[in-house]
Amino acid sequence: MKGLVLSLISHGKIETTEAKAKELRPFIEKLITKANVGTLASGRIVLSRLYNLKVESNKLIKEIAPKYKGRNGGYTRITKLPRRKGDASKMAIIELI
Repeated sequence: MKGLVLSLISHGKIETTEAKAKELRPFIEKLITKANVGTLASGRIVLSRLYNLKVESNKLIKEIAPKYKGRNGGYTRITKLPRRKGDASKMAIIELI
C-alpha cells in the first residue's frame, strides 16, 4: 500500500489491479480530506500517514489538496481496463480527478 500511495501522489495516475485500486481509494481520499483542513495537527497526521516522507506530504498539502478545497469527497476515479493476457487479472487505472 505504501508504494501505491506514494506513486499516486507523485504521478497522479497509476495502473494496478482492480482490487488494489479499490483498497487504495478510501486511504488516499481520507488523506486528501485531512490535508484540506490546513492546521498544523492535520499536517502532522498526513506526514505520519505518508511514512514521514516530507516531499510527498508537502506535495499533497500544498499542491493536490488545494485543488479540492470546495469538494466534499470523490477525489479519485477508478477506470476498469481489459484483463491482462498473462494471468488474466482485472486491471484498473486509479487517478486523481
